[in-house]
Amino acid sequence: MHLYVLPLAFALVGLALYTVLSGADFGAGFWQLVATDEDIRDEAHHAMGPVWEANHVWLIFVLTVVWTAYPAAFGSIASTLSIPLFVAGIGIVLRGGAYALRPGTRNAAEQRRIDTVFAVSSILTPFALGTAVGGLASERVSVGNPGGSLVTSWLNPLSITIGALAVAASAYMAAVFLCGDAVRHGKPALAERFRMRALAAGVVAGAAALAGIVVLHIDAERLFTRLTQGDGLPALIVSVAAGGATLALLWRRRYEPARYTAGLAVAAVISGWALAQNPVFLRGLTIREAAASHDTLVAVVVAVLAGAVLLFPSLGLLFRLTLRGTLDHGESAVSPRPQAIRPNVGGTRLSAAFLVAAIGFLTLADAPWAHAIGVVCCFGFVVAGFRRVAETD
Repeated sequence: MHLYVLPLAFALVGLALYTVLSGADFGAGFWQLVATDEDIRDEAHHAMGPVWEANHVWLIFVLTVVWTAYPAAFGSIASTLSIPLFVAGIGIVLRGGAYALRPGTRNAAEQRRIDTVFAVSSILTPFALGTAVGGLASERVSVGNPGGSLVTSWLNPLSITIGALAVAASAYMAAVFLCGDAVRHGKPALAERFRMRALAAGVVAGAAALAGIVVLHIDAERLFTRLTQGDGLPALIVSVAAGGATLALLWRRRYEPARYTAGLAVAAVISGWALAQNPVFLRGLTIREAAASHDTLVAVVVAVLAGAVLLFPSLGLLFRLTLRGTLDHGESAVSPRPQAIRPNVGGTRLSAAFLVAAIGFLTLADAPWAHAIGVVCCFGFVVAGFRRVAETD
């Protein structure tokens, strides 16, 4: 792996995390819109409370990395796809505002109006972002300001199909996640209702994905060929297998592992797209041509690794407390510790060793094999860091 590819790999990891985590949040809004009773709405609202703001960290991360490491491509994307990106931004703002205002409603009618704004923006945002991805996947964006039509770059068959798939996948992810949340909250009957919704949404999302493959063959033949016969095929197989495993786990009411297989299915789609489109970034522009200078790329890599020292443990702690149901109860839910915990010096040293090795291989060496070792060390640092944080609980 070359240095000019590494920031884009980081951005794709962030995009996958945003798609999975924020997608589940957006899907909660969908279920609030179509819910027929307050139990569904309240559970969806409560489940996303502790993490909905944190999930948008990944969107900011993706935008910052691409802007810094691939400025020409970022400018072309932002100008050409300005309309769907603006719509998505408005949707995120309206969604956040509606969520914050909901506790202050004075009656059921006000709450219903707030919930409607929240739900509609939760559907509009992933759809708009999906149409933007469709514009990139169909190579309707080239270098320029703008680098393509402001309308047909995102209003085309592939973009609309991917937008619909994004909404269906969000609803599917949300229902899967909400099954586990309902069980942890002691609501087995509600979990069963979300289970039926998850199974139905999974079938719809699968049908939308098949429709996307057909449209891809018609509208973006190069990407279709590389996805079904080239480098993207392994990721496509993983996505199909993980999606099938998720439905099987839901059928058997194994909600916790279903979370991970559902996330893997969605993340594998992102990986397949990236592998199939490589080395093209935009129409007429490769990743190497889009990359910034060597010094800038080194600075981005170092900044990402340094930020990971704070970000990953913090988010790991947040999600662990949320999944255990202890975040909402404050200090009363924290059991007293009769004795001090001995720090795991070995785990800390291992994390630090992975971080130092990653920075060294990625910044001081120019050979692709050295960069590959650096990427492995990055993942080692993340895994070791998560284990270290888990041991402190």
